[in-house]
Amino acid sequence: MAMLPDSRAEIAPAAPWLSIVGIGEDGAAGLGAEARRLVGAAETVFGGARHLELAGALIAGTARPWPRPFDAGMAAVLALRGRPVCVLASGDPFCHGVGATLARHVPADEMRVVPAPSAFALAAARLAWPLAETETVSLHGRAPARLLPLLHPGARILALTSDGDGPAALARLLCDTGFGASRLTVLEALGGPRERIRETTAVAFSLAAVDPLNLVAIRVAAGPQARVLPLAPGLDDALFAHDGQLTKREIRALTLAALAPRRGEHLWDIGAGAGSVAIEWMLRHPSLAATAIEAVPERAARIRANAAALGVPDLAVVEGRAPDALAGLAAPDAVFVGGGGTQPGLLDAALAALAPGGRLVANAVTLTMEAELARRQAALGGRLVRLSLARAAPVGGLTGWRPAMPVTQWAWVKP
Repeated sequence: MAMLPDSRAEIAPAAPWLSIVGIGEDGAAGLGAEARRLVGAAETVFGGARHLELAGALIAGTARPWPRPFDAGMAAVLALRGRPVCVLASGDPFCHGVGATLARHVPADEMRVVPAPSAFALAAARLAWPLAETETVSLHGRAPARLLPLLHPGARILALTSDGDGPAALARLLCDTGFGASRLTVLEALGGPRERIRETTAVAFSLAAVDPLNLVAIRVAAGPQARVLPLAPGLDDALFAHDGQLTKREIRALTLAALAPRRGEHLWDIGAGAGSVAIEWMLRHPSLAATAIEAVPERAARIRANAAALGVPDLAVVEGRAPDALAGLAAPDAVFVGGGGTQPGLLDAALAALAPGGRLVANAVTLTMEAELARRQAALGGRLVRLSLARAAPVGGLTGWRPAMPVTQWAWVKP
């Protein structure tokens, strides 16, 4: 991806030069006086072909459709810095729109933004759904599996799709995961003359000729076999495909607590096995990212499958052995070492990669790794705990306790 220039480093013009105008399917007729003035006063107007057509009667300058790749269009906007430029966006430019991209390069005091209602706002108005009580998710250009963590009985979800095939894909996903009874409302081309609203269920979905501009409202209904992902850490082990290399449920919950994820952070899961810690890290909040590092190709493939099945398809998986496989990765805010901790140089590389305030958590089940963690704790501090767990199991015709292998855990925060 090409790097865009950072306009923030330059001296800002005295007045805003960039206007970002949200436009709906009702086109120029739906714009207020200020939005109409900004479009008409711009020397250059950028937007999608549809946006430019909708605002065509107002454009007095040069109309420039977005090129491919999209980054080239951002560079073209920034190249005109200081000249009157208008960017047209769908609805609210800062609700999964181009406004967020532009704001990474243009300070707020150089912009004039006039939003229109977002697709979410229009859908909520049509359905009388309070937005504060409704989950919203953009699946535009993203895997439908991102919907899975939101599927709880009784939930209301507004999902923005990529195209006319999107609603059918969501219906299949709901059926495959035990939510086939969920009611779907497909809202097409909201706010314009082509607006259409149709309702069905996931299991009975047969809507044809769905407009590419659509949003799906879901009233979630869970069947007996529905796979509801709980909000607390410690998913059932049975939800993960694995070959025995799995951080077990109770230990995983304690490990996530020690890792203490915070909004927007990135985790390295080294020796990821089935990827359970990285997956649960990402499930804590949509802003969290993780990279699973796994040396065994079959396990790496299994991690990808587990991530997709559990609603975090964006989990990055790196095939390779640490510490060599760590080179070039985005810096972590937290590191979990679940396997291979005695590999020469691995712990040193993980510790070095962390910035001050970064956290490292390492679990040991072998005496060799336990001794290494004890040595590190003696030298660097941190918290060393031993986690012991026993599960009730049949003993003859009765029930007794079967202890699991104890886990020694070192948790450390870089000063």
